[in-house]
Amino acid sequence: MSTTGGGLRQVTMEQISAASTTLAEAFQDDPIKCFLTGLGEVPVATSLPFFRAFLKMQIPHGLTFATPGFESVSVWAPPEHWKVPVSQIARNMPTFLRLYKQRILQNLLVLNDIERKHPNEPHYYLEFVGTTPAAQGKGMGTKVIAPMCDRADAEGVAMYLESSKESNVPFYARFGFEVRDTLQHRNDGPTMWLMWREPS
Repeated sequence: MSTTGGGLRQVTMEQISAASTTLAEAFQDDPIKCFLTGLGEVPVATSLPFFRAFLKMQIPHGLTFATPGFESVSVWAPPEHWKVPVSQIARNMPTFLRLYKQRILQNLLVLNDIERKHPNEPHYYLEFVGTTPAAQGKGMGTKVIAPMCDRADAEGVAMYLESSKESNVPFYARFGFEVRDTLQHRNDGPTMWLMWREPS
């Protein structure tokens, strides 16, 4: 097991199952996930293949972390590596088609909308962070975010995330993130709060 400061573990390929389960459980009621799938709530089994595929792409960056019991997981991209290559999207298209079905073309446009709003300045990108419902409210999310904030400060690098819930904006603000912009998704979709953090 690879561990980091504060007892965190750096997630490895062998731990994809545990990490993807945590994220799938955390995102069952996520407004963006619900919008992309057309479901009022996204069952864990439905989104598991997506998170497995995504983690396979992102774990090699070495910036996917979990609390010791996988109560919470954060997935980060390093500066200049936030955009998922088209080749990776194509390779995982069968998984995305099974998940999104006839909504796949609309969802690719949504992805394009998100990418067009993405800042160009060098930054660490918090792609996903999620805590299992049973462990929420116990500081687990802080454990997988705070160490990366310390790292970014030490390196003098900014950070960026998109919050899919307005209620989470104050949580991220505790780490120094500020709302830089919002994105109202097409077809009466939900709003995202685009948050930026300068190094301190």
